[in-house]
Amino acid sequence: MKLLRHVDDLPGELRGGAVTIGNFDGVHLGHACIVARVLEKAQEVGGPALVFTFEPHPVRLLRPAEAPPPLTWLDRKAQLLADLGVDAVIAYPTDERLLSLTADAFFDEIIRNKLDARAMVEGPNFYFGRGRAGTIDVLKQLTAEARISLDVIEPLVVGGEYVSSSRIRKLIAAGDMRGAREQLTQPYRMRGMVVHGAGRGAKLGFGTANLDAIDTLLPCPGVYAGRGIVSGQRFPAAINIGPNPTFGEAALKVEVHLVGWDGSPLYGEVLEVDFLEKLRDTRKFAGLEQLVAQLEKDILASRRAFQDFELADKLAGGPA
Repeated sequence: MKLLRHVDDLPGELRGGAVTIGNFDGVHLGHACIVARVLEKAQEVGGPALVFTFEPHPVRLLRPAEAPPPLTWLDRKAQLLADLGVDAVIAYPTDERLLSLTADAFFDEIIRNKLDARAMVEGPNFYFGRGRAGTIDVLKQLTAEARISLDVIEPLVVGGEYVSSSRIRKLIAAGDMRGAREQLTQPYRMRGMVVHGAGRGAKLGFGTANLDAIDTLLPCPGVYAGRGIVSGQRFPAAINIGPNPTFGEAALKVEVHLVGWDGSPLYGEVLEVDFLEKLRDTRKFAGLEQLVAQLEKDILASRRAFQDFELADKLAGGPA
């Protein structure tokens, strides 16, 4: 799978295929349905299966105050789409020129000339072009005139509601990691830079990696069972988000205890963590003995959640 950041001089093997255009934030099950149809159409037309997305999200330029925190960073998004089978992801740079293109101009310049698309797949709420003037009805007319096939995929329904990035964002913000997992193709993943903390965890026998510079949505305060990824290895992880009321601290922190890690320092490295489920809310403990007892329970629960997920993922044939 190739990740490209432009469409100038696109290689011949990436032209003349099937394409879907969108933000694909989080890469959820609804996105997977669209990609599955793109793969089918790519086979029909004898070309590549492409995902065309924008970097950054256009709303970050148009209405930055309204821009929601992302669910994925670009490389993670590309990998999730690669896991679904696409041949290339084009992360087109969002700039003033792109945003000024009319729907007709965007269609002619990008879809017809640059991509030479033979097939398109979109959802019914797809918009493109300046001022979002390009509706799905406009796209139907343009593709018909250009003799490009167009498939419109209805939104996926899970639990009586449409699957969407905004719905998943609300679940994660509320700490409902199980609910989010039911709608994502992979567990919600967050990353951050490991920085120095107070060192209390190590003194108690539960060393933690303190994360900073987190660039995706932060779940609500609480203790979570998860999976930490270090140098390609996966470890059970107990993740604490929030203050440390037992020690009289109100500042929000993100602390990750990697179960089975050899204890070597990770300062300055990027640590990625998958969230599997929320274990409990943060609370103040009467003393260190009560705190340590609870931490032992959290670590045991995290190990079990990790083992259960790894087994289920293996049986389902999930990505390594």
